[in-house]
Amino acid sequence: MLVYHPLVKLTILNVTILIGGCAGTQSYKKKEPVIDKIEVYEDGRLLKNDPVNLIISTSPNKKFFGFPFGKILYETSHPDPKKQFENWLKKKKNRRKRLEKWISKKQIIALRAYGEKFNNWLKKKGEPPALLDNKKITDSKKQIIQYYKNLGFYNAEVFTVVQPINKKKFILKYQINPKSRYSIDSITASIESPQLEEIYKANQKDQIIKKGDAFEINKFEEERERLFLLFRNNGIYNFQQNSIQFTAAIDSTGQDLKIPVNIRIENIQQRLNDTLVKIPYTKFKIKDVAIYIDKIGLKEKLSQYTDSIFYDNLNLISKGKIKYRPKTITSGILIKRGKLYSDEDRNLTYRYFTNLKNFKYPSISYSLIPGEEDALSASIYLIPKERFSLGFDLDLSHSNIQDFGIGLGGGLGIRNVFRGTEILELNIKNTLGASRDIAQNGDQFFNLFELGADLKLSTPRILLPGVKKDWIRPSKLPRTEIILGTSIQENIGLDKQFFKGTYQFDIQSNKKKRIQFKLIDLEFVNNRNLSNYFNVYKNSYDRLNQVAKEYNTNENLVDLSGNLLIPEGTIQFIELILNNELALNVNEDAYKTVNTVSERFDRLSANNLILGSSFSINLNSQESIFDENFYQLRWKFDWVGNLLNQFLTSINTNKNENYQNTLGGVSPSQYIKTEIDYIKHWPLGREKVFAFHAFAGIAIPYGNSNNMPFARSYFSGGANDNRAWKAYKLGPGSSSNINEFNEANFKIAFNLEFRFPITGPLKGGVFLDFGNVWNIWDDVDDPSMRFDGLEDFSEIAMGSGFGLRYDFDFFVFRFDTGFKTYNPALPLEMRWWSEYNFKNAVFNIGINYPF
Repeated sequence: MLVYHPLVKLTILNVTILIGGCAGTQSYKKKEPVIDKIEVYEDGRLLKNDPVNLIISTSPNKKFFGFPFGKILYETSHPDPKKQFENWLKKKKNRRKRLEKWISKKQIIALRAYGEKFNNWLKKKGEPPALLDNKKITDSKKQIIQYYKNLGFYNAEVFTVVQPINKKKFILKYQINPKSRYSIDSITASIESPQLEEIYKANQKDQIIKKGDAFEINKFEEERERLFLLFRNNGIYNFQQNSIQFTAAIDSTGQDLKIPVNIRIENIQQRLNDTLVKIPYTKFKIKDVAIYIDKIGLKEKLSQYTDSIFYDNLNLISKGKIKYRPKTITSGILIKRGKLYSDEDRNLTYRYFTNLKNFKYPSISYSLIPGEEDALSASIYLIPKERFSLGFDLDLSHSNIQDFGIGLGGGLGIRNVFRGTEILELNIKNTLGASRDIAQNGDQFFNLFELGADLKLSTPRILLPGVKKDWIRPSKLPRTEIILGTSIQENIGLDKQFFKGTYQFDIQSNKKKRIQFKLIDLEFVNNRNLSNYFNVYKNSYDRLNQVAKEYNTNENLVDLSGNLLIPEGTIQFIELILNNELALNVNEDAYKTVNTVSERFDRLSANNLILGSSFSINLNSQESIFDENFYQLRWKFDWVGNLLNQFLTSINTNKNENYQNTLGGVSPSQYIKTEIDYIKHWPLGREKVFAFHAFAGIAIPYGNSNNMPFARSYFSGGANDNRAWKAYKLGPGSSSNINEFNEANFKIAFNLEFRFPITGPLKGGVFLDFGNVWNIWDDVDDPSMRFDGLEDFSEIAMGSGFGLRYDFDFFVFRFDTGFKTYNPALPLEMRWWSEYNFKNAVFNIGINYPF
């Protein structure tokens, strides 16, 4: 006899009720037809992406590939789940008694509660059918009329038409007749305060509303905001936005379409002895500025502060000895004695102290000085963060190199190292991994090892010998960073030993523009385990081994299965071929294959010394993470190896067999590299976005180099690039992905993506990806890999597909499926659509959107 666990019993019953209940739910589906599409017309012209579509409250059910999943979920629920459960119990005679014998009465009550919760979940995640709702239609028409009034169409009319598609659905059309548009006739100003009038007239050229323009409400709101900021940034400390009034005389008969406008700015009203009196707005000047460090306090408690200094017309007051150099604190303060009050000065001062990362969010307050007119005292309160901070992180990983990995890292931060708000950070990370591929009898479980450390010093000024420290204003947030880092690997690839050094400057003149200049960008890579090369790069080994099976005559180079031994067999066989000791000549394909494998071995196993400089500029118009109408532009230029190789040439340093300069046995890289990256988003309404991404980059080796270091080359494919190919598996050119890591020095990529909602936090997307990489002006001779002219643009690969995205608010989980639509690696007649199937599809998992 089977004995079921209570949880199993409840699960079986839940499924039974769900299946039985769904059949009963059909009677609760709405019989009325639903809205399939909303169309908005203006004078007979269809408005597809016009903002007016966003204000309409009637909307069809969201669809994913034509299916209204949200509506289906909602209709699966029951309007009365308690009644549904009781009906299910009573549907069959003695069902309740049999159920009480199998589970307890409490479990029956719990079962009903589970059913109600699941029913509520269906309603919450689902979407009610989009039925014809006269109230919503009336509200939408009112909103449309108001929208057009705001644009200057004060006599607009709206009609609705229902066009049936079939018995179950229809199209709801809004027909808009905007009629004539009103315009601004004249603009006059009535300003009670003489000082306000003076400021207004001096800046009248920047006025947003102008004579002859359309009478648009949003322009008046923008003008109100402009005037508010104008006055607040020119000394009017107590100016209030509600003092600005616009008066417009609109002809109600509709005969005169020109509207005279009067801007009225009244004085501030204050209550004196139960009477409201008007007080003229006047300009306020800053008379005193005090900075309180270590504790938020009031001026009447100055006895708590034991140290003070007067520097640059500013009072620095601290509880205990001042631990900061005065100039570090005062240089970024734009609130100065004798200056007019300004909101902008206050905001830039906030920004400066926030960027220092030494203080908690600063507080700035102003107060009137008793007995003095139009004078302000400014107080800045700074609460230092803890000088020392310590953090740890733990991560688990899996990759094609390791079956299991565990990483433990720690970071130590020290603030105000040299009393100039500098920050010194030390980060150490140790990773242990396990791999069955390299395991031997008696080995411990963890047989992979990596240890790395970084040391970074950051200071809020430009540190450059021979240049004044304050040659760039603190309001532009200048920063110098000196970074030293190293890492070492064991049993990972070629067991690289890595060292880097960076001396860079960052300047952020505003939140939309950032400039970075790396004066010194040093990278040294030492490959310590070259004998493992052909274990890592299996494709190269397979190509070499295939040639050896046909041409090798030395049995000492192969194992019992006839495969080349690693590393002795592979290296010696390459030498035999290239030294013409076997029956192969340079014109045969097998010889060319071995030569290509040898050249790639030399390149990827060579130690790299990269020393140069780079400049980059980033422009970003995005106002916030919720802004979906923006662009981002990044341009970067690298200049590597020129000065170092000129120096080595001048001292007549040693050269290698390729007549290249060497330093410590390593040939320094020499190249120039530039790239541009552009992103643009267009909102299409109701969480719909069209996103575009373009990238182009080229790296040209010259002088001491005839190819690019692997770490600085380009690749194509992957979850953030062309999603129809795995990373490194596309290109170069029309070649057939002959290497594990296919890369080159010239890249072009374009991405188009349409994103749309499905239901709740579940989103969808369809995309087109274009791009490829090529070799150009380097040592690669294969014409299928090279870019030799415009005709090679025919080798731009195309992928297309769709994706599901789940929005967790703080990040987006992304699952994309890419199909090879045009594959340049195939013969010409097979490139289009021949691999457009799930067998050749690539499934990508990513966090957040790719662009």
